[in-house]
Amino acid sequence: MEADFAAFGSPLCGEVKRFCRRVRETYREIKEDLTPYKDDRYYRLAPMRLYTLSKRHFVLVFVVFFVCFGLTVFIGIAGPNVIETSVARTDLNNSLKLKPFNLSSPPLSTYNQQLWLTCIVELDQHDVSLKKNVTMTVKVLGVVKDGSTPYVNNQVHNRTRLLSCAQKCSEIIVAHLGYLNYTQYNIFVSFEDLNKLTYTIQNITFTWKTYNPTFSQVEIWFRFVFVVLTFVVTCLFAHSLRKFSMRDWGIEQKWMSILLPLLLLYNDPFFPLSFLVNSWFPGMLDDLFQSLFLCALLLFWLCVYHGIRVQGERKCLTFYLPKFFIVGLLWLAAVTLGIWQTVNEVHDPTYQYRVDTGNFQGMKIFFLVVATTYILYLLFLIVRACSELRNMPYVDLRLKFLTALTFVVLVISIVILYLRFGAQVLQDNFVAELSTHYQNSAEFLSFYGLLNFYLYTLAFVYSPSKNALYESQLKDNPAFSMLNDSDDDVIYGSDYEEMPLQNGQTIRAKYKEESDSD
Repeated sequence: MEADFAAFGSPLCGEVKRFCRRVRETYREIKEDLTPYKDDRYYRLAPMRLYTLSKRHFVLVFVVFFVCFGLTVFIGIAGPNVIETSVARTDLNNSLKLKPFNLSSPPLSTYNQQLWLTCIVELDQHDVSLKKNVTMTVKVLGVVKDGSTPYVNNQVHNRTRLLSCAQKCSEIIVAHLGYLNYTQYNIFVSFEDLNKLTYTIQNITFTWKTYNPTFSQVEIWFRFVFVVLTFVVTCLFAHSLRKFSMRDWGIEQKWMSILLPLLLLYNDPFFPLSFLVNSWFPGMLDDLFQSLFLCALLLFWLCVYHGIRVQGERKCLTFYLPKFFIVGLLWLAAVTLGIWQTVNEVHDPTYQYRVDTGNFQGMKIFFLVVATTYILYLLFLIVRACSELRNMPYVDLRLKFLTALTFVVLVISIVILYLRFGAQVLQDNFVAELSTHYQNSAEFLSFYGLLNFYLYTLAFVYSPSKNALYESQLKDNPAFSMLNDSDDDVIYGSDYEEMPLQNGQTIRAKYKEESDSD
């Protein structure tokens, strides 16, 4: 009985082993087919329009990019101011120092979007160096249609602010309303420690700041135009790649299929909701979309400069995880600060995380350390990619174009940041006052125009041309590729195949001229 069982089990085990062996061989063949060899890994990718561009075409691409960006800047310069201010001056004397100031805002609409109240203390002596913590009490009331003034959040807010004076005293943000539920607000402000100053206070100037309603209308149309353009570019890019298998897409083409939909969210098609719904949610959604797109762009640069050297299989643990970790920390810090500020301002209009949070300095140091790590890592990948692949046909062209265009975009961004914030771009007060430092529409529109046109340019050069599929089929099919070859070329090989293909169109034209002369 045992012998019969052994005879029956032996063929069954053999069949199982042969089946497992066939599965492993099939998997190995599929893996080898999907993972190109080192010699031909750069030529198995879907073609890009970048390969067929001549030097004149490259210059034309950059000229069109600068013209479109310059047109956006000129529209912004001719546009309205972003912030609309209304000054409420209060003459201060000794009897009013401890009494609250009753301030009424100008009439508001949903196009004003947000409301700030700031104050500047004016001393009777100039060139005074002074730093002192001042306690203020703020009470915010909304004016309704029947004339009553209910409390906003039904409470009185006590906050401590730093009064800093050099040649003149710095501006203090008293309150900030992220969305407007009422057409007018009354705010009572009182200071408790001003009478303890060693200098005489000459005046306190309060200023209302809101978004200009004309700019809000320009912003709606501007975002709408970019939403439509991005949607069209995304559809055209996807249409151009529809005939190619996704496994044959280059890493730039795969990332463009991710960045273009995120760019659509960056332009925020839901932005008009902020004028229809009196809620903090549309504003927080806009901040979330912007941070998501910007961090995806940072991740794109890391993956491209690394992945262009590692064609084929890219392991998640060694390739993607370190990049996601670095960029994820940046995204988490940005989103945490944004949501933290928004949620706390809903309950307390006087809340500011840079002033009222002891951990803000630690968060700032953490952000700078992670950002420095990212920059050093990116520079390392760029230098290594350029040193290893500078002599590889086609790949050096991809590296040069992406590096040149990205460098131009970064330089323009740094210039805009410096013109917008000046030397205070890395100081403590720049974060809390981002929204009140716009001077004109150009500073706002330039960022949107720059990033949109940057992605449009990359989508153009990375998309295949109209005849790309036909040319790739002729190239990969031996029956068609040998039709026009002479017997000498087939037997001995041609010089054209041995030349490095740095620009297919240029070299092809060169050898065509030589063959005609012969």
